[in-house]
Amino acid sequence: MRQLVLYTTAGCHLCEHAEAILDAAACDYSPVDIADDLSLMERYGVRIPVVRDDAGRELGWPFDGTQLASFLAS
Repeated sequence: MRQLVLYTTAGCHLCEHAEAILDAAACDYSPVDIADDLSLMERYGVRIPVVRDDAGRELGWPFDGTQLASFLAS
């Protein structure tokens, strides 16, 4: 299974929703708080939540379980 990263930050209700979608799909992911890294803040500040796979592909918000499944299958 692919290793996923979820770019997120504290207090982001959309990020909480994305976590719920990933959890419902039983995905193995590591949350990364963009507030801890200036370069991540510059890259993802207005785009979070964003899921990134180990191939560097990204799935940006908004997404649902069906879109996540399609992303993972491709």
